[in-house]
Amino acid sequence: MSTTQTSKIEIRKATSSKISGVDFQNLSFGAVFTDHLFECDFKNGEWQNPVIKPYAPILMDPSSKVFHYGQAIFEGMKAYKDDNNDVWLFRPDENYKRFNNSAVRMAMPEVPESIFMDGLNELLKIDQEWIQKGNGSSMYIRPFMIATGAGVVANPSDEYKFMILLSPAQSYYAGEVKVIIAEHYSRAANGGIGAAKAAGNYAAQFYPTNLANKDGFQQVIWTDDATHTKLEEAGTMNVFFRINDTLLTAPTSERILDGITRKSLIAMAEKEGLNVEVRPVIVSELVEAAKNGSLKEIFGAGTAAVISVIKGFSYQDVYYEMTPVENSYASLLKEKLTNLQNKLSEDTFGWTVKVQ
Repeated sequence: MSTTQTSKIEIRKATSSKISGVDFQNLSFGAVFTDHLFECDFKNGEWQNPVIKPYAPILMDPSSKVFHYGQAIFEGMKAYKDDNNDVWLFRPDENYKRFNNSAVRMAMPEVPESIFMDGLNELLKIDQEWIQKGNGSSMYIRPFMIATGAGVVANPSDEYKFMILLSPAQSYYAGEVKVIIAEHYSRAANGGIGAAKAAGNYAAQFYPTNLANKDGFQQVIWTDDATHTKLEEAGTMNVFFRINDTLLTAPTSERILDGITRKSLIAMAEKEGLNVEVRPVIVSELVEAAKNGSLKEIFGAGTAAVISVIKGFSYQDVYYEMTPVENSYASLLKEKLTNLQNKLSEDTFGWTVKVQ
């Protein structure tokens, strides 16, 4: 293992690469990781020296507070390689801002931009051979931070570990997605941590989603915690509804994550001249639209799948099947966004950032 110093980041390179053993045509999402990871610890009230080192397990004290009080946050990002072998990030400034917003809400230290961005850039350069070219191929990026301070006293940790992992990804296809509208369980509540990408938010979804799976549904469309009448998110994604020729999505709030794909799709839809309304969407409104035929499309939006089309939904034990439409907004917007991300079309928004 060789050791060098670049931009104040210590780099310890792996003696050999795992890449020759990877089947890039048959990747399971988030299951394969590159040769290296980025790591930086927070101790004694300040960030320590960052390091890029070979991917390997980490050793932690059993009393580390992440295990007992759940201080853990993360982000989901992607990098893309164009036909010139240049590597591009998509709106990394938005991920960085949201990461620190999550940190503040979870009483964790904010990560300096130099550590987050420089670490990400250096890591991508070192493992750039793992990024495959072509629309549908990408590098999924998982920055995360956990509380590593020892002790089981119920207060915030005084030590943290920030890391970045890289996982090569193919085009994400979830197959047919049928959802059930939540009538009892909630993803988040006012005053809670729904707007943060906190690990506990996702753990709390697993049980009601498992119940939905047993009934033949792949995901849950979450409703507001107070009345269960407002449609909010679909599984782990923001959700859009097309009624006639109007695209609807709920506004962000303390309960709804400020999705980067979500805000990008809104901007692209508006540029395409589509009618977009960001407002509360009521369950009864959706059911009525399904009954009278004005409901044309439902789709989720997130980093992993970009857009995931929903085939139908169930509410109060009645299932409503969606009829495919020819001029699909979901198809149009997914093509526009993925072409931009892969540098197959001009980035008129200035969202793509070259890794250099």
